[in-house]
Amino acid sequence: MSVPAEAVGQPKKAATAAWIGSALEYYDFFIYGSAAALIFPKVFFDESDPATATLLSLATFGVAYAARPVGALFLGHFGDRAGRKKIMVFTLILMGLSTFLIGCLPTRAQVGTLAPVLLVACRVLQGISAAGEQASANSMTLEHAPPNRRGFFTSFTLSGTQGGQLIATLVFIPVAALPESQLLSWGWRVPFWASVVVAVVGYVIRRKLEETPAFAKQAATEGVVKLPLAVLLREHWVDVLRVIGGALIASVSTIFTVWALAYATSDSVGMSRSSMLWVGALANLVALAAIPLWASLSDRIGRRPVFLIGAAGSAIAMFGYLWAISTGNYPLTLILGIVTFGIVYSAANGVWPSFYGEMFSTRVRLSGMAIGTQIGFAVAGFAVTFAAQIAGPDGNDWSSVALFTAALCIPPVITALSARETHRIPTEHLGERATRGASQPETVTA
Repeated sequence: MSVPAEAVGQPKKAATAAWIGSALEYYDFFIYGSAAALIFPKVFFDESDPATATLLSLATFGVAYAARPVGALFLGHFGDRAGRKKIMVFTLILMGLSTFLIGCLPTRAQVGTLAPVLLVACRVLQGISAAGEQASANSMTLEHAPPNRRGFFTSFTLSGTQGGQLIATLVFIPVAALPESQLLSWGWRVPFWASVVVAVVGYVIRRKLEETPAFAKQAATEGVVKLPLAVLLREHWVDVLRVIGGALIASVSTIFTVWALAYATSDSVGMSRSSMLWVGALANLVALAAIPLWASLSDRIGRRPVFLIGAAGSAIAMFGYLWAISTGNYPLTLILGIVTFGIVYSAANGVWPSFYGEMFSTRVRLSGMAIGTQIGFAVAGFAVTFAAQIAGPDGNDWSSVALFTAALCIPPVITALSARETHRIPTEHLGERATRGASQPETVTA
């Protein structure tokens, strides 16, 4: 039986929409991380106590991760009832608006303690948006992808995320090079104002994408699940726990992106802001190539071994990277940064969209991915704050931070070892093992 031409092209369209949308969305999300490490301690907090100001600024970075589980409950519910496409459009608009508003906020010198309060409010909106972004984009690409290439196509969401981080870093390099007075007065606002373009471009791209065949078939035949969360917790609770544990691997990203940046540019090490931003930029550039390669390997040998390489390898590699920073040796820091984040971490980062998504059936896939990942990501987000405390009053105890990061990689390793292999299971049969013998859920005809 021949396959319609439009059906053949949908996997590529879905992957492209996921890549561009995620890149644009996470550009917004990651410029906040750079600003939290380099700018916000001086703009929104008390400069008379630099260590406390930095700690509070990094805590606001984690606030978005605390908001993400709440956003996941609502966006996961509506994504499994109304469809993946609607959530993808909504999250992009919300992220663009909240990021633009951050660029418009008054400083502490202008309005006092109201400034950090408003900053936290906008950061919460960013977190709610991010909660549904990856889960909806991953579900969209997985359900459009050919069964034997689900790993490759779903990896576009994460390579898009790395692309967004790369763009954010490249934007901040010239901004960080501005004279201090210009940087703190208006320069830091420019990347946030650019989010208006992000929202418009993303909306145009995503509104033209078709809903997935798997969701459309589910809605037309069995009907959508009335209460996805209830079905998820009844039939897939073990897999939700696995995803929560696996999602802690994101701690490697937040420690690398935020804490290590703040540590390297602190007085105890003394590297320049621009040079350290280039470490992140080049590492993300390498990740853009590494992620689809690791994902393609998972289509051949399975999700579990590739994810395990990334989780266990990251625990080891972070020791080398943070040690390199402590020496003040920039070439060594650059090389180990690229190896750690661009290559090793990319193994886990590139395969988790398919690894997690294949644990669930179509009717609760978006809820399962959103809730599981966002609870794990919430811990990862505050890992930066904990790292700042673990590093001691002078902020230079890198070995304790490396041990802390390695400890957070243990649950992802357990996830990889305990999960079932799913890379050869047909898309329509994913999640059946978890639901076999379970009572049929109450559904609503679409």
